[in-house]
Amino acid sequence: MKISAVEPFILHLPLTSDSISDSTHSITHWGVVGTKITTTDGLVGYGFTGTHAHLPSDRLITACIRDCYAPLLMGEDASDHQRLWTKLARHPALQWVGRAGITHLALAAVDVALWDLSAKKAGVPLWSLLGGARTEKLEAYNTDIGWLSFSTKALIAGSARAVEQDGFTRIKIKVGHDDPNIDIERLEAVRKRVGGAVRIAIDANGKWDLPTCQRFCARARDLDIYWFEEPMWYDDVASHAALARSTSIPVALGEQLYTVDAFRSFISAGAVHYVQPDVTRLGGVTEYIQVADLALANRLPVVPHAGEMSQVHVHLSYWHPASAILEYIPWIKDHFHEPANVESGIFRRPQQPGASTTPLPQAFERYGKSLG
Repeated sequence: MKISAVEPFILHLPLTSDSISDSTHSITHWGVVGTKITTTDGLVGYGFTGTHAHLPSDRLITACIRDCYAPLLMGEDASDHQRLWTKLARHPALQWVGRAGITHLALAAVDVALWDLSAKKAGVPLWSLLGGARTEKLEAYNTDIGWLSFSTKALIAGSARAVEQDGFTRIKIKVGHDDPNIDIERLEAVRKRVGGAVRIAIDANGKWDLPTCQRFCARARDLDIYWFEEPMWYDDVASHAALARSTSIPVALGEQLYTVDAFRSFISAGAVHYVQPDVTRLGGVTEYIQVADLALANRLPVVPHAGEMSQVHVHLSYWHPASAILEYIPWIKDHFHEPANVESGIFRRPQQPGASTTPLPQAFERYGKSLG
């Protein structure tokens, strides 16, 4: 599988609502920014990262793929995953300007495309190529009903619909108001409506400080919160460790961590209970496996951040023994040949060869953006 072409792309796909907000972000579209890699035997692989559909910064990612990584990939064997990952990630000039951020998002897109190629070459889904599915049922939790920008009435209605009509037994609700008492009231209302059997996780998207989180957790003690995700600034290991020691609510994080070393710091400090790697924030499938194995070695569950990258995460979650549940946000799924669909709260296991990352032609026609 010699690489003959590396072609970046940008898609800005509409959300399921006109706009959504959490405690720190407001968006109207999701950016699917990645690359198409073609081999001399005619195979085509796709990989991408996820962005807030900000075209100037999206073009920085595609420029890195086109101008920095593509010359290093031409003529290489696409199946040499670890060697090519190291060649790109440890290239002296690129390592000097970034071991995270733009260069790592670009690396993620390339690495996912290479794994997509390998699975297509073998004629099997990625989960099968990696070693087979660990489970028959991968449970989904619905985040798309829980945005901070939704009114309390809409939040209650969406939560009830997800549970009673769509079959979800897990949901996630965004928190992070300037007055945390508002979040407590919203959570109490949802808990009353859906009952005690539904598992409710919450996510602050890094908004609060340690004292606020500690007061909030004390008030939320009787709400049976499944986990508290990204309660504080993403890189603050010490504060997350302090919170983990002070509350019975488990701490979840990882979507904003770019390297296996960052995850090791949080795990070693006892600062995380649910590990949430994102294959498109890490350097692709290759580094994701390192993080998932690290979590497994420390007997911690792995719950990938979808947001919305479940196209590839559904493969990794069906395969890896530390994973049992996966986030569901249906923003982009219908723009791919094999959508990441959920039926009665369970992700359908992919059956087509590859990583489920091949966009439909009409996605490029309707939502493609110029690389500049």
